[in-house]
Amino acid sequence: MDEVEILKIVPHLLKSCQKKMWLDYDEEADVLYISFVYPPRAVEHEEDELGILRNYDAKGQLTGLTVIGTKRFVGDAAAAV
Repeated sequence: MDEVEILKIVPHLLKSCQKKMWLDYDEEADVLYISFVYPPRAVEHEEDELGILRNYDAKGQLTGLTVIGTKRFVGDAAAAV
């Protein structure tokens, strides 16, 4: 992967209140897993209308996001979301 493309996310990461993140992308399923704690220990999940799951631990703290259909957020397709 081109390092220049990866570096484009830096401004977004710096704006986030989450300072530690682990990313895993399943290309075959087109699902992006973003964890704010490692190892992830989600016990509850909440899905919004965009197909984004918010994952929570037993104390109700957000532990990560699961983005289903990730490719729709890329390029021209992102304008439609």
